[in-house]
Parts: sequence; C-alpha cells; structure tokens
Amino acid sequence: MSMAAKVLARRCALQAMYEMDQGASSDSLAGTFADDAGAPGDPAALEQGRALAAMAWEFRDEADQALADLVTDWPVHRQPVVDRNVLRLAVYEMRRGGVPHALAIDQAVELAREFGGERSPAFVNAVLDRWWKRHSGSA
Repeated sequence: MSMAAKVLARRCALQAMYEMDQGASSDSLAGTFADDAGAPGDPAALEQGRALAAMAWEFRDEADQALADLVTDWPVHRQPVVDRNVLRLAVYEMRRGGVPHALAIDQAVELAREFGGERSPAFVNAVLDRWWKRHSGSA
C-alpha cells in the first residue's frame, strides 16, 4: 500500500474512531466518513482504515492507561474527542501495529493539525514524545 493510501487509511480510521467514541457502532460506519476522508476512489484505503479503527478501538483502554500518568491535568474524559482518538491510534500503531515511532508520532500530529483544535498538534506531540521516551528507555 502506498504512503498516500496509508495516510487516507489513518484519516478514515480516526473518523471512524470519532464516531465510535460518540456511540456509533462499527457496523454503522459503512462509508459515512469515506467522502470526507477522500477515500471513495480507494476502497483498499477505506477498508484498511476500518480495520485499523477496529483494532485501535479494541485496545483503547490499553492506550488510555499507557498515557494516563502523562496527562494527569487532562484525563481521557476531559480531552477533546479528536485528541484522545489520535493518541489512541498512535499508541496502537506503535505498540501493536509495527509502525515506527517517528512515523506514528508525525502522522498523529498531522491528524491533530487537520482535525483537532489549535493546541491539538502540540498536545499530541508532547504526550506521544514523552510516552515514547519512557517506553523506549531514552528518558
């Protein structure tokens, strides 16, 4: 899969996770975000995004716990929906998806820039950078 298709898949995954976080079932996501994500012309990216969202969502509690002590001022329930799902997606990709940490963090910051608030990219970058340094033993 090309890099552009992987970026589209992540965009789809984030949008699906956003909807799941708002109570939508994964079965009802049959394309509700495809047009917005730019994926209607790339069914493989859309399917990859759905699969990525399902796996990251399944392991969301693990990601939330992994980051909990790094965001004591902003626990999961206080984080904007986009930010918490960008973090969950990135942690999943680094821990279980085989995505190199630098790429996962860079892509998470780009998603936060595109879909989040003004402070989202800096927040996501700081949290993931601290988590990676602690996780990798370089802190």
